[in-house]
Amino acid sequence: MHHGPLLPFSAAALAALMAACAGGTSQEAGAGGALVTIDGSSTVFPISEAVAEEFGKAHPGIRPPTVGISGTGGGFQKFCRGETDISNASRPIRPAEIEACKKAGIEYIELPIAYDGLAIVVNPNNTWTTHITTDDLRTLWAPEAQGRITRWNQVRTAWPNRDIRLFGAGVDSGTYDYFTEAIVGKEGASRGDFTSSEDDNVIVQGVAGDELALGFLPLAYVEQNRSRLTLVPVDDGKADNGAGPIVPSAETVRTGTYQPLSRPLFIYVTRTAADRPAVQQLVEMFFSRPDLVREVGYIELTPTIYDLARKHFADRRVGTAFGEGGSQVGLTLERLLAREK
Repeated sequence: MHHGPLLPFSAAALAALMAACAGGTSQEAGAGGALVTIDGSSTVFPISEAVAEEFGKAHPGIRPPTVGISGTGGGFQKFCRGETDISNASRPIRPAEIEACKKAGIEYIELPIAYDGLAIVVNPNNTWTTHITTDDLRTLWAPEAQGRITRWNQVRTAWPNRDIRLFGAGVDSGTYDYFTEAIVGKEGASRGDFTSSEDDNVIVQGVAGDELALGFLPLAYVEQNRSRLTLVPVDDGKADNGAGPIVPSAETVRTGTYQPLSRPLFIYVTRTAADRPAVQQLVEMFFSRPDLVREVGYIELTPTIYDLARKHFADRRVGTAFGEGGSQVGLTLERLLAREK
């Protein structure tokens, strides 16, 4: 890990933290309790894990944050039951989740932390899938494809008459929500006969071990497994994104040319947790250490967006900038900035 300047953890802040612990949340009760609990998106997990690790190094006397992987949906369920302090999310909170938090009396602060591209991958032994269109992907993943589109040549006649084996995110994953919205046109609408997991490493292993496989997963997991997976350029059929297939990369995601499979990533912090010194310092690391975002394979936001997010947190601005909730297809950095303003 690279090291940068970290905020000091003063004796006064530590005393305040211990006083808060004495007051007793379920997360901090007892010597074995976790200081800060984080759960949710497997996409956001590597970022939160890196931040938690650096936090632990900076404060060796304090129990480091715990980071779980329940998927965006599963994470929000825990978050809205008051079981976690921070929820990782690869899409904005949904109306049903907003209502669940409201019923439980949980206010939250929504903070964008990075940008990501969803990659289409095949096995390195696949020599025929040199690119794919969004129409091809829709043919493969639409609900009506279940049990019907089972061979490569049913997608394109030039492709081999061999089985196609699909891998993708589990239904509790924000990655699944976003992919189905972007490709099929509706969150959660897809065939069900594919190998799914909330853990993206399972998808990596599945595609890497099967030359007939095709899958989708966050770009960062491809960057970490370059020798085991082949990236497939995607053509959305729109000339304004640059004619032809686009390879997902930090540059094409940042500039918005890799569409419609680019998206912002978020953390949600409970309003009560936001008053704890440890949580404040942890959140600041998400904004002040873009090197950690790059290190784990994601794309940092602009300084202006980080500054706005920092201000939202300082002002304890609760709620969401996405009243309609759910996946926001085509949300470029510029549009995200407009939302944050």
